Amino acid sequence: MKKLLIILTSAVLLVSFLLSSACARTITTTLMTTVTTTVTSEEPLLEETTRKVTDMAGRVVELPMEINRIGTLGSIGVINTFVELMGEGSKLFNEMPGRFKSSGSWDMHYEFAPQILNAPLYEDANGEILIETILRTKPDVCITMTKSTAEFLEKYDVACIYLEWRDLSDIPIAVNLMGEVLNRQDMAEKYLTYFDEKLALSKSITAALPEKDRIKVLYGNPITFSQPHIIAEWWITQAGGISVTNNNRSTESLTYTFEDILLWNPDVMIVTDAQQIADMKADSRYSGITAVKNNAIYVIPTVAHVWGNRTVEQPLTILWTLHHLYPGLMSYETLAQEIKYFYKTFFLYDMTDTRVAKIIAGA
Repeated sequence: MKKLLIILTSAVLLVSFLLSSACARTITTTLMTTVTTTVTSEEPLLEETTRKVTDMAGRVVELPMEINRIGTLGSIGVINTFVELMGEGSKLFNEMPGRFKSSGSWDMHYEFAPQILNAPLYEDANGEILIETILRTKPDVCITMTKSTAEFLEKYDVACIYLEWRDLSDIPIAVNLMGEVLNRQDMAEKYLTYFDEKLALSKSITAALPEKDRIKVLYGNPITFSQPHIIAEWWITQAGGISVTNNNRSTESLTYTFEDILLWNPDVMIVTDAQQIADMKADSRYSGITAVKNNAIYVIPTVAHVWGNRTVEQPLTILWTLHHLYPGLMSYETLAQEIKYFYKTFFLYDMTDTRVAKIIAGA
């Protein structure tokens, strides 16, 4: 009997232990479930919807994470080329005002960004900002090369980036800024690498030219006796030529006289308009100049912008000049390939053979 009692007591204790263990497991499971539920039911962190970019005036500008509508103001033709260079021409949102359309010099922008034709105007014919249109159409960002415009738009809470290009040192800064603004840092890096490669190429293939064999070049308008942009002194030199107007000046433009042309007697002239060639050929005073006698006069190309001015197309300016000065060092075929590659890679545009031939001809 005592033995039976011991067995029964042990059984009761065993059952109690099992029940308490089961309860413990149930409580633990419940707690774990509760903790898990508590953790997973928390609200997810909100994604950032804006970012901050510092422009070339030192202004901190708040931008949306993605840019889909881009407005350009002021030097629209120049600024558009920066956007198109990043492969983002399809996001340009406003039309160019009449002062850009009348000359026909900017027509290629309607090839690179056809949607801007008949798009909203952000400036009138006098360059006055049409703020009501800007506020109504809500561009994600506006870009300008005028500080007062950026500051004006800031008063209306319109995100506006100030961009500048005054000298060669501004090139990487401006290009990297555009890459950051448009989320195309990859394209900015690719362009700057391309730029450096073409500078190295031109330097290497002209390095062996003796000074006495380097060709003298006059760039600008030989009818009004003006050289409009100091940067021409740089790209002529990069192409292995000697710019006859290079007097180490610090001013942007230079004026000279007809007597200076006779004294310089340039081997090649690069002019800004075809009419200047006709005018020189019709004026007997120019007939003795070497460039005129040898018909070595070329019109600087204008594609996205005038190649002789500050333009993102500057690497092509150097190669084009190199071809006309020393065709044995830069062949037609090589130049044509470079032109096609440049616009296909950066502007996402296929240049036809016919258009490339016109660019190269410089006539």
